[in-house]
Amino acid sequence: MIIASELSTSERAPSPPKLPNIGSDRDTNSEGLGKGALEFLESFLSFFSTSLLYFINPPLHPSVDPKHVLTGNFAQVDELPPIDCLVVEGELPQSLNGTYIRNGPNPLHQPRGPHHLFEGDGMLHSIRLSDGRATFCSRYVKTYKYALEDNVGFPIFPNILSGFHSVVDLGRCAIAVGRVMKGQIDLRKGFGLANTSLSLFSNRLFALGESDLPYSIHLSEEGDIETTGRCDFDGKAFINMTAHPKIDPETGETFAFRCSPIPPYITFFSIDKEGSKQQDVPIFSMTDPTFVHDFSITKQYIVFSESQIEMNPLRLMMCKGMPVSAELDKVPRIGVLPRYASTDSEIRWFEAPGFNAMHAINAWEEGDEEIILVAPNAISIENLFHSIEKVHFSLEKVRINLRSGSVTRTTLSQKNLELGSINPSYVGKRNRYGYMGIGKMIPKMSGVVKIDLELECEVSRRLYGAGCFGGEPLFVARDGASEEDDGYIVSYVHDEKSGASRFVVMDAKSQTLDVVAAVKLPRRVPYGFHGLFVKDGDIREIH
Repeated sequence: MIIASELSTSERAPSPPKLPNIGSDRDTNSEGLGKGALEFLESFLSFFSTSLLYFINPPLHPSVDPKHVLTGNFAQVDELPPIDCLVVEGELPQSLNGTYIRNGPNPLHQPRGPHHLFEGDGMLHSIRLSDGRATFCSRYVKTYKYALEDNVGFPIFPNILSGFHSVVDLGRCAIAVGRVMKGQIDLRKGFGLANTSLSLFSNRLFALGESDLPYSIHLSEEGDIETTGRCDFDGKAFINMTAHPKIDPETGETFAFRCSPIPPYITFFSIDKEGSKQQDVPIFSMTDPTFVHDFSITKQYIVFSESQIEMNPLRLMMCKGMPVSAELDKVPRIGVLPRYASTDSEIRWFEAPGFNAMHAINAWEEGDEEIILVAPNAISIENLFHSIEKVHFSLEKVRINLRSGSVTRTTLSQKNLELGSINPSYVGKRNRYGYMGIGKMIPKMSGVVKIDLELECEVSRRLYGAGCFGGEPLFVARDGASEEDDGYIVSYVHDEKSGASRFVVMDAKSQTLDVVAAVKLPRRVPYGFHGLFVKDGDIREIH
């Protein structure tokens, strides 16, 4: 075990490029010749893109320029083995025993081309809490992509979301295709980043990203993190899966979907309590290639939000940038599908003009005729990927009348709110409280608010202070709690003035979300996405 005070606070320097050597010990002479051509082309493109292209092409947009994106607390950090940390404020609650883990992008190597904030290899930052003590650890999710690029010493998979902006980007894609054709890359083993979220279901802990299948994670008693493999659910899962599966706390079932740029654009499926994947239900009634990131469940239904963001892979081949765009003439819809439907003939679509939800906070049924959906609505969604600071996320309560077909919406706060959580025991059923991050530059959040969904207003708030930013505020229920909001809100918080990061525990019931405890972390934790708290009893059950 390393002690935090012994750790250097220096940041990692970008790794120098190395020549590719994928499978070099197994190549025949002819294969070696083909590989040599790929190596030469890779080196030529690197020179061309860093030297000549600067003079003949305009600079990249800041949203995909790695020199701009990977700065400040978005810059990469190295892995860190388990390290004991100091509690510098208050005391960690004795009932708060378990591990908080947060996922986020952290490129293994400095990108050689365009790079968007949402890209980058998944890194898990965990803090294990045990009897008032804290142990911090950071580990990469060891995906297939990670393993290959760790071997060669530089990126070999092109960044897709950031798009292709020049012939050089197309050339890198061609090199990757060449590696696939020569058997150096096996796409059947995955090509995703697993950088978005975590989920615990069927007694397994997973790191997820929507471009791939989940990766199984093991947590050691010492606080370390290990990737144990990619999960295809006994060969029944195909290519990818949402990063936001929903677990019914009463039945133990898991509900999920996969999104695709070719029909069917979304395919729904479920996983039973024992971890067996059930049959696919392709949704052919979604006729546009909509990018669907999240969804909701109720006791009887699945709820999808069809936004104005669409996927268009042809934009890549035409060097028009990102393969997603906002179709502002399109009318968003909300789809309601019975939980156990066998075909999409049972889905009903309801028009919801101006409603673009990337995340869903919760949904439930009221009587036999209405469904309530709570979600942040992205206003000015055309700026989502290039200028997210121009998007206003308005938290809304949406009422869908199944009998009349009407959709009514209520704004719950005028603040810019995203990255929220609820008490997980209330997933799919009526709940009263939501905990939302406040921020203009998602996922960099300046504070947290508690929203009363019944009174439809803000009831508590805490700002982190000037120059301090956290992430998703995660609710953790107190052991033995009988009230929905009896528990804590946890988050990593970074001070951009001092460069230090802390783990903060707040009292969810207090009027000002009082800080119960703060732990000084051994180095900064980059801004990231979604987290999970796994209690000790659940950790012991993970297999």
